[in-house]
Amino acid sequence: MSLILSIETSTPLCSVAIHRDGKLVATQETMEEGGHGKRLTRLIEGVCEEATISLGQLDALAVSIGPGSYTGLRIGLATAKGLCFGLDKPLISLNTLKIMANAWESMPENTFLLPMLDARRMEVYAAVFASKSLEVVSDTEAIILEPDSFENLKQNTLAFGNGAMKWQEACANTYISFSDEQPYPQAKYMGIDAHAAFQNKQFAALVQAEPNYLKEFMGTKPTLKSL
Repeated sequence: MSLILSIETSTPLCSVAIHRDGKLVATQETMEEGGHGKRLTRLIEGVCEEATISLGQLDALAVSIGPGSYTGLRIGLATAKGLCFGLDKPLISLNTLKIMANAWESMPENTFLLPMLDARRMEVYAAVFASKSLEVVSDTEAIILEPDSFENLKQNTLAFGNGAMKWQEACANTYISFSDEQPYPQAKYMGIDAHAAFQNKQFAALVQAEPNYLKEFMGTKPTLKSL
């Protein structure tokens, strides 16, 4: 059994959720400018009230560790750390792009998922996952998009996220299609991974845990893993 509070602050969308054994119990979010700093605590209070639980009843806290907004990630992690210290609960850190991929788990089995977060100009944070299994095909990277980026993808691939649409016209790979749905990661999609990490005792070290900013942009073509 696990009761986990998840916090996602890596983009302009600030969201929190509570899951019981990986199943969504309550979620709240805001797109208010500066909402990470202004509203995060209230959102946490709100989901606890909606789920009719107290913070002390939580078994763990999960937080999106990046990549994403420098300020947003710092606020999310600092809040999660503070609650973990105060409540004496373990911390679970999750990859932002994997959270985005979780929203598309119902895609056909032979499809790749390509979440992209905008990182300014033609730069994005991106990774490739296999649908259904959500295994990593290409690791999370900071990429300067060019027409032949991801040219090694030779099966149907769905690109999405707030960084994907700016590449749609330039993309030369006909296997890649684009969707403007699910532009941001959301805490409600953190439950299954957080529950699995809790069961396997895969906890982050509270003192050493840091956001994964991916600040160095290499501009190289991603290397795909073999499945």
